[in-house]
Amino acid sequence: MYLHSIQITNFKNYEQADFTFSENVNAIVGDNGSGKTNLLDAIHYLSFCKSYFSAQDQQSVRFDEEFFALHGEFVGQTDERTRRVSCVYKTGGRKVMKLNQKEYERLSDHIGLFPSIMVAPVDSSLIHGGSELRRKFFDMIISQFDKEYLQSLIAYQKLLAQRNTLLKQMFEQGRHDSSLLQVYDMQMAPMAELVHERRKAFLTEIQPTFQKHYDFLADSREEVGIDYQSSLNELPMEELLRRNEQSDFRSGFTCAGVHKDDYDFGMNGKNVRKYSSQGQQKTFLLALKLTQFDHIFEKKKVKPILLLDDIFDKLDEKRIQKLLYLVGNEHFGQVFLSDTDLSRAERILTSHDISHKIFTIRNGIESRL
Repeated sequence: MYLHSIQITNFKNYEQADFTFSENVNAIVGDNGSGKTNLLDAIHYLSFCKSYFSAQDQQSVRFDEEFFALHGEFVGQTDERTRRVSCVYKTGGRKVMKLNQKEYERLSDHIGLFPSIMVAPVDSSLIHGGSELRRKFFDMIISQFDKEYLQSLIAYQKLLAQRNTLLKQMFEQGRHDSSLLQVYDMQMAPMAELVHERRKAFLTEIQPTFQKHYDFLADSREEVGIDYQSSLNELPMEELLRRNEQSDFRSGFTCAGVHKDDYDFGMNGKNVRKYSSQGQQKTFLLALKLTQFDHIFEKKKVKPILLLDDIFDKLDEKRIQKLLYLVGNEHFGQVFLSDTDLSRAERILTSHDISHKIFTIRNGIESRL
């Protein structure tokens, strides 16, 4: 599966743009702020119905405009059938995703059909940021190949929001009604248990591949791992909610559950954020993204589109050479990479005998070479 073309309207700094891509490697070259990262993000939208970099859809609408529209044509690697994906968002309205001009009833139905993986400088927040970022990252991976997980997670989050609203009302009114809370508890518990088990199983499955990729990138024998931290490791969800009912009432929100889970990144038994060098952290994250790629390919038999943002600027020469070795040996399918230096991108790709197409971007406009 690869992205043949994309049409962009009023997306970030793009007013109107049309691109036709190579099914191999596409280099997007331009100065900082030119729009090369925005192009990668537009592709991410077509995969996930959302931006990789912006929390709200409104932030992706071009200044002084009222909507953005993205239209992409994907081609199957085996059947060569073309599938048209559209994403349109209007300010103050709702986001509409369509496949072959048919609107999805639920955006979640689109997730996993056209998988992609972004590698970007902001990924360092997975190590240095809060637990919510790590949960969202792993949820995004698992959701691409496990629909039951995604639907359970969405349903759990809706019930959690309703339970929190009830707790807030109870707190404000000074009344505590266990029977009402238990209605939510009984519905949330099986969903939480499924989410917990799938997260735990996923980490167990990927560990050997994760270690293999780290060893390949680092040329070292450091032991890496991810420790899943969850209150459900100790107690079932329904009992957890029951034990925390008084503290939930006093605080006005649900204090325990899979929405509080975290992932501890470790290296040689120590926390990566506290005890690892910057180089080790970059290698850890890149190995994690390569593991994500392999796992999705194994589960779906489709190679995800790989989006590499500012890869030559942010990685050292050794890691770049390792990554390009995989690209040159066709480990990946379609690859998009952004760079600020045209001659560098041409030199590196040509020297590795990698089939590619180069696009130069200036202020959201493609400049023909």
